[in-house]
Amino acid sequence: MELMMDLLIVTGRILTILPLMLGIALYMGKRSIGELPVFDFLIIIILGAVVGADIADPEIPHIHTAVAIILIGLFQKVVSKLVIKHRKLGHRITFEPTIVIQEGKFIPSNLKKISYSIDNILQMTREQGVFDMKEIYIGIVEANGKLSILKNDNKTSVTIEDMNISKKSASLSYPVIIDGEIYKETLSRLDLSDAWLLQELINLNIKSSGEVFFASVNTKKELHVSLKSYKVDQNKVIPIYN
Repeated sequence: MELMMDLLIVTGRILTILPLMLGIALYMGKRSIGELPVFDFLIIIILGAVVGADIADPEIPHIHTAVAIILIGLFQKVVSKLVIKHRKLGHRITFEPTIVIQEGKFIPSNLKKISYSIDNILQMTREQGVFDMKEIYIGIVEANGKLSILKNDNKTSVTIEDMNISKKSASLSYPVIIDGEIYKETLSRLDLSDAWLLQELINLNIKSSGEVFFASVNTKKELHVSLKSYKVDQNKVIPIYN
């Protein structure tokens, strides 16, 4: 009997708390759902913890949970308005954009700073339809963790019909070295050998694959290389802020 009562309490809490959560989420606005900056991410986690505890433990006073949800929603809304009014506050409670690719080259130090791997960036570039690093003039990891890309001038979209030219095949490259490790299977599938790759590196005054942070080969057998030692002259970089 006691178990049935607890189950009825849990059911009632689900039926009452979910509409309240929906209402608070709509009140907080699209910003808290779509972009998920750090502060909003923490708010979502806290709301989840409060609701989870309320549903799982019938002994927790239900009214306390409802009040907590309302107060959390109001707090998020107040902070959001303060961030809009005082930009310095916004900078303090979120991440700044980070340049991770410049002129087709990875910036290893910046990737390390934000704890992103090459695989993370490659996935995000593919999601944006970019399969060759040489197409990218600059790549920026935004405060919400997404990658923004500016392509080189000769790679920006044009209307084929207006140019009256035939459409060329999309540029596609395959990683053959990541963090010094040679991907021999990829080379084999491309009908290339380790010897060819090492000779190409020598031609670029690179003594070994251990110096390479990332290298790819396109369908024309052209090698593109980013070195581990690649650094950007910070004096020439214009800061990008939120």
